[in-house]
Amino acid sequence: WQTGLMDCCTDCSVCCCGMFCFPCLACQVAGDMNECCLCGSSVAMRTLYRTRYNIPGSICSDYCITLWCPVCSVCQIKRDINRRRELGIF
Repeated sequence: WQTGLMDCCTDCSVCCCGMFCFPCLACQVAGDMNECCLCGSSVAMRTLYRTRYNIPGSICSDYCITLWCPVCSVCQIKRDINRRRELGIF
């Protein structure tokens, strides 16, 4: 990952969107990945993204992060998407 799970201050707009309108952010992530809006906050979405970009981790860690901190999980994915877009690799 290009940012840590709790690195909300690296992109405050993503963090605010996640905190105050979590379904909106989850839909944005799903849309960015051409998936169904309902899948944005799922373990499957996190695992798909992580494997697509060869990010170290496991399905077990994806499950735990998504279960215990879903807002942080989706924010981390969105920050990563934004950074990869800036680099032209998304």
